Amino acid sequence: MNSRMHPLAAPRLLAGFLLLVASTHSATAVPPPNKVLFDATKAEMAANADWIVDADVYNIGTGVGGAMTVGAGSEANPARFPTPAASGITAATLETYWKGAMSAWAVALVKRGFSVETLPLGSRITYGDSTNAQDLNNYGIFVMCEPNILLTLAEKNAIVRFVADGGGLFMIGDHNASDRNSDGSDSVDVINDLAATNGIAANPFGIVSNINSLSVISSFVATSATDPLIHGPVGAVAQMQYSAGATLTISGANAHGAIWRTAARASNDVMVGYSTYGLGKVVMCGDSSPFDDGTGDTNDNLFFGWSGEVNGDHADLAMNACVWLNPVAAAPPCPADVNDSGAVDGADLAQVLQSWGRCTGCAADIDGSGAVNGADLATILQSWGACP
Repeated sequence: MNSRMHPLAAPRLLAGFLLLVASTHSATAVPPPNKVLFDATKAEMAANADWIVDADVYNIGTGVGGAMTVGAGSEANPARFPTPAASGITAATLETYWKGAMSAWAVALVKRGFSVETLPLGSRITYGDSTNAQDLNNYGIFVMCEPNILLTLAEKNAIVRFVADGGGLFMIGDHNASDRNSDGSDSVDVINDLAATNGIAANPFGIVSNINSLSVISSFVATSATDPLIHGPVGAVAQMQYSAGATLTISGANAHGAIWRTAARASNDVMVGYSTYGLGKVVMCGDSSPFDDGTGDTNDNLFFGWSGEVNGDHADLAMNACVWLNPVAAAPPCPADVNDSGAVDGADLAQVLQSWGRCTGCAADIDGSGAVNGADLATILQSWGACP
């Protein structure tokens, strides 16, 4: 009997082992739902870009080697929390409540019950690091829109582990040669480098960026009636407009196309793709223009792609994607035990009363409706006593 291992067996076993190791060193069993973190550490605001939620200070410029440097220019310098506070957003709030090219996206998320934060310049991308207040362990979805600085090996490893443990990653690229901070790398390079060298697996998500630049309006969408991006709960998507974007190539059983450039629907001609990896999910788009709301840094040339093109389909696509990416938290055995004391009592009742009203993501919002109200109070009263 030939006892030699098949030449492909060792790499596959190694990749599986590394994924198992990554998963067994999870920060949490399931990342918290309804919490979205937008990255601003990779020159997303360099030159004519403004891929941020909000900024009140404009004092960043491109320094040595493409590093974004405070005091070197007048680009947006976003803080962790947008201002005014998200608690002031109502159904009638305009996207100009915040100032950033992605403020429309962020405001729409808050209206749907999500909380939003920015990972500011100088912060770290980590997973499972208790010393980092903005560790990915604290969020359900991580958005990177046109990152222009290569991720470190540790950052790539953290992102892959975050997804493997149930997190949602929304990665948005742009056309080839869109190096906005002149460091020799653009978003195409960032996406492909994440796939190539992350310390866990080769092309774990089954999606890479092509090296091209195309402008096209496409109506070649996924035909399945259950496609989560095209037929999601926010609205049906029929078209997408690329304004100089790079197409994607998908591979593997877990990667799917949602929108293609041509009727051939070829695996190497995808405009929007999505996949699953471990317990988590990934969405990628090869153009940033569809997510631009046309407002933000007044020194930049911004475009109204969010709802101003293809009948608002871009906005529906982005929101459908976030609903799909959002982790599903396991229901606790005793959800009315708000403080996890082992019993539903006066302390839980007090926490519900103190949190009354709009309260996105808080423990007192027992039914996850985005507000603490009579339904939560009724659950407390009906569950009174020791938990089973």
